[in-house]
Amino acid sequence: MEYRGAYTDLRDLIRLRYAAREITDLADNKTSNPLAGLLTSNFRGRGIDFAEVRVYQPGDDVRTIDWRVTARTQVAHTKLFQEEKERPVLILVDQSASMYFGSQVTFKSVLAARTAALVAWAALERGDRVGGIVFSEQGHREVRPRRNKRAVLRFLNEIHDFNHALTRETSQEQGSTNHFANALTEVRRVTKHGSVIFIISDFSSYTDESRIHLQPLAQSNDVIGIHISDPLEQHLPTPDVYSITNGRECSRINTGNRKHREAYELGYQKQLTAIQEEFMRVKSPLLQLNTAQSIVDGLNRQTVAVN
Repeated sequence: MEYRGAYTDLRDLIRLRYAAREITDLADNKTSNPLAGLLTSNFRGRGIDFAEVRVYQPGDDVRTIDWRVTARTQVAHTKLFQEEKERPVLILVDQSASMYFGSQVTFKSVLAARTAALVAWAALERGDRVGGIVFSEQGHREVRPRRNKRAVLRFLNEIHDFNHALTRETSQEQGSTNHFANALTEVRRVTKHGSVIFIISDFSSYTDESRIHLQPLAQSNDVIGIHISDPLEQHLPTPDVYSITNGRECSRINTGNRKHREAYELGYQKQLTAIQEEFMRVKSPLLQLNTAQSIVDGLNRQTVAVN
């Protein structure tokens, strides 16, 4: 399950189909994992496929009474129908410049891509329609939800292409500063009521303009955030003097300064808390993954409740 590197491997994204069964097992076992309650799609209601006949109960639709059985038994019976509720799964994947970073095992952009692949395969395994939007400063690409392997493969190809477009040079190029908000605007345009929407990102580009889209999405859909981070973003390395670069300029930092370490950690925690509060505001779960851990293990340890 562990994958190392700065870029995705399309074969790895496809092979995650087998690991996705571990996620669907979570749903079958009804664990406390937030994904468990969202990976089922069959509902019973008034539809076109007959399910069974049972004794009429107060509140049942009188239009579904089975008069033949009622006449034969002298007890009111009603028909039940099996209905498959349309519940597309849409996965929003961030492949912007801030994601092109990693200090352990892999880059955040790769972790986001692999997480999206795992969720997509798990949803398809459960019979859901799957699609997604991958975005960066350079734009976005959309794959409409479909209930087939071809749609997932196309989505993975789009993620792979965006991922391999990330380089140290492109991370310095100017692009849209509203790319996160633009992607959420597109999600609102294409999403049908009752969908499940996964947002996989480090949320560093989440702005006030992005904020106005989250509430409307959460009001009529299940929204799940997956926050991607790297251990080096949370804590500075072992106290020492280090040379650092942004690709154009070099500098030196002393990580042994206690005040600097505390300020650094506080800055990360402040940003994370702001995103957590955003998802709490709309009553949606926010899961957390970092580049040093297994995706499945990381998801299994999540105990956030789904509203």
